[in-house]
Amino acid sequence: HAVMGSHGEDMLGVRQRHHVVVKPSQERSEAAGDASARAGVRAGGEEMPAETLTVFLKLCAAVFYGVSSFIIVVVNKSILTNYRFPSILFVGIGQMLATVTFLWVGKACRVVKFPGLDYSIPRKMFPLPLLYLGNQLTGLLGTKKLNLPMFTVLRRFSILFTMIAEGLLLDKNFSRSVQVTVFAMIFGAFIAASSDMAFDSFGYGYILTNNVLTAANGAYVKQKLESKELGKYGLLYYNAFFMILPSMAIAYFTGDLQKAIEFEGWSNTVFVMEFLLSCVMGFILMYSTVLCTHYNSALTTTIVGCVKNILVTYIGMFFGGDYIFTWTNFIGLNISIAGSLVYSYITFTEEQSAKTSGNGNNVDIKGKIAV
Repeated sequence: HAVMGSHGEDMLGVRQRHHVVVKPSQERSEAAGDASARAGVRAGGEEMPAETLTVFLKLCAAVFYGVSSFIIVVVNKSILTNYRFPSILFVGIGQMLATVTFLWVGKACRVVKFPGLDYSIPRKMFPLPLLYLGNQLTGLLGTKKLNLPMFTVLRRFSILFTMIAEGLLLDKNFSRSVQVTVFAMIFGAFIAASSDMAFDSFGYGYILTNNVLTAANGAYVKQKLESKELGKYGLLYYNAFFMILPSMAIAYFTGDLQKAIEFEGWSNTVFVMEFLLSCVMGFILMYSTVLCTHYNSALTTTIVGCVKNILVTYIGMFFGGDYIFTWTNFIGLNISIAGSLVYSYITFTEEQSAKTSGNGNNVDIKGKIAV
């Protein structure tokens, strides 16, 4: 019995020692598991706000561009049509000077950064300055020649041209439903144009040219931003910088500069305020365009502009002063507007389905949630 009792005590001691060894090990394992779980919760907590922030930035960039684009269209229309300011070029030069001044001061104050001027800059920028100047002038000419509803509905051709440009330059593909809605927008524009009582062939030519240049400019801006050589501020600055002197030379030799200086409206305080607002908004619009394209895509930027034009279309019917109502024209405008709304819905749902599937297709529709 003594032997067995001694043996039992030995076994009990081994079990107790084993328990003592295992228990701290288990506690360490559980503690490690708890730490891992807490780290996972923290990681998840950081990931969600980051994703939300990305969507928020996309949305803000799109809204900022839409509001800027709306304001400058209305202000330019007032200057060129209501006040009959004689020089499109002079307005463009004012906008370029404002852009260069703001960015130069910003760089001097170390608020913004972009590369200094050297021999490689023109090569890196080409052909953006030419597209910028052409885009600016044809847009201003179209604004002057056309009533606001027709101006905005014809601007929807830029969506088609942007899709073509992104397909050629960025190798993007678009779904059949997207193509159908774009066709609806274009079809509505043709119906509206067929009954436009204020038809102006030059105005139509200017705005269609503007659409082509807008599409090319958006695709090239996206391409240049992705190369990260100049950055968004460098693109803005050198776009305007390279085109100021050629624009002033053209204005001088065509007599536009003299007409602008002799304009009688300079004594009108309201006109001067609107002109200065147009110059400042020219810079803000350029900045918002690049910002929207940076956070979203060239096509998204174009679509946001066209959705904004829905508001301009209806306001222009009542306050533009040069719109002539016909039922055919009105129906065509609304078909085109409906196409814009359906397009926005389709691009939103495509973005959501791409996120849930987790495949690579979301590259092609990047940022359309912002619409």
